[in-house]
Parts: sequence; C-alpha cells; structure tokens
Amino acid sequence: MLFCLVDDELQGLRLGRLRRRGPPPALPDAELITIELAGPFWKLDADRDLSRHSRAYHTAEFPALARVHRTTFARQAANLFRVKQLLQARLAERLSAGQPAWPVDGMPVEACKFARARFCRRFRGQADYGYDRGIKRAFYGFRLHVRASRDGVIQAYELAPARASDRELLPELAPPSGTIGIGDRGYYSPALRQRLAEAGVRLLTPSQHKTADPDPARSGRLAGVRYRLESAFGQLAERYRVKRAWARDLWHLCHRLVRAILSHAVMVELAVRHGHQPLSFDRLLPAA
Repeated sequence: MLFCLVDDELQGLRLGRLRRRGPPPALPDAELITIELAGPFWKLDADRDLSRHSRAYHTAEFPALARVHRTTFARQAANLFRVKQLLQARLAERLSAGQPAWPVDGMPVEACKFARARFCRRFRGQADYGYDRGIKRAFYGFRLHVRASRDGVIQAYELAPARASDRELLPELAPPSGTIGIGDRGYYSPALRQRLAEAGVRLLTPSQHKTADPDPARSGRLAGVRYRLESAFGQLAERYRVKRAWARDLWHLCHRLVRAILSHAVMVELAVRHGHQPLSFDRLLPAA
C-alpha cells in the first residue's frame, strides 16, 4: 500500500521527466522513495542501513535492488531531495485542508554532545548554542521550527541555528492569510502580532510571563491545542531520531530531515486511510 500511495502521489505532481539526459535509473524513483519512507519508520534512517536491509529482505518486492550499489542508491536518493519536498507539501495540504488553526513551535537538533561543542568541526559557523526547554539545559546545534495542523500534520518547517528566536523565524513559515496561529510564551510579541495581522494572520499566545498571566484558563486552552504538535515532536524525536544530526554537513542534514518529515506525512495518510487517528502510528505496525 505504501508503494501505491507514493506512486500515485508522484504521478499527481505531474513533474514529467525528472532527468534531462541519460538513461532512467535501474531502481525506479517510486520504489526508491518507498524504501526511504519505510526505513525511517523502522528506525533505519542511514542510507547504508536502508540499502543493506532492503537488499536483504525486499528484493522480491523490488528486484532492481539487487543491481543497485549502495552509493548509487544514496546518490539517487539525494537527487530526489526537491521531489520529496513537493510530495510532503502536497500531502500536508490535503491532510490539513479546512483547518484554519495551526500550532507552532521548535524542537532542538543537536550537532554533537554539549561537552564536545568546542571541538566539534561539523557545522562550524552554522550551528550555535541554544536552550532546550524540554530537558532544561543548553545544547549545541540547530532548532527545527514547525508549523502544523491541529491534527499534528507538519505544514511548514525551517531549520535555523539554535540561538535564532522563535519570533524571528515564524514569518519564514509562511502562515496563510485568514488563519490563526497558536504559540507558546516564546512567541509573545505585540510587534509580531501586528505584523502578522497586517498579512491577515491572527496570532494567539499566552502572556509573556507565567506569574503575571491575567488569564491562566485561556493559556491552558491554548496549550491544549498545541498538544498535538508536541505529540508529533515526540514521534520525530523517538521514531525518526531527528534530535541528533547524524550528518556531516548541512545539506545532508536537511535531506535527512525532509525524508523524516515526508515519512511522517505518509504515515499520517496511511493511518487516516485505515480509520485511525492521524498520529496513531503504532496501529500501523501490523500492516506496515
């Protein structure tokens, strides 16, 4: 079913010929993307692990895998970076249609362990120090900023250095006019609220300081709406392991994140098709 979904969505994009010259790849793009999306769901997020596992167990479904070298597999997967972005945007638009409210937040992506940050050569000049509110400690790396639907479907995302402010990144997530954003206290800013209002977007946040909150009940209701986004973050962190930057450079890190976010959208689609709640991924395990 996963392959049929991927193949149908690729055809729905109407991209035509993806390569300007040369013969078509030995492994069709729909088959490769299917393998890529199933792998992270089973916590096989490295190209090497994906290739080895697929060749060992799935050559019956994908016979061309036996003729594709691991480096060719990885190169073809990387070249489909933009296609996977378009697929994710297409699925997210369909799954969140008719939902005007969108929670927004960010999650940390560590470049390395904090103790090694001074000596880490990866992402030098790109990563930065930030604070992880979940575990209440500093970290070194990036922050993945996400705008999602109330069901937890990721609609837009941006990767930024960890020190970048949530308020500064929110406009980069391109909230549509006529919608309502819901953020935590980190997004409290009268100037930002006014800027978004001029674009037809309403932003709701709790008071900046919890101890001086004039309406705790309202803040609690806003937190209840953001609960689904926290659940999606938990899946990205635990199932897809995106909190660690298992990449040597920023381009490969972004590709890994796009693959995980697309896989998340596809699993939401499959959950809905099976009659489950959008984020009930555990119910897909027998059928995956």
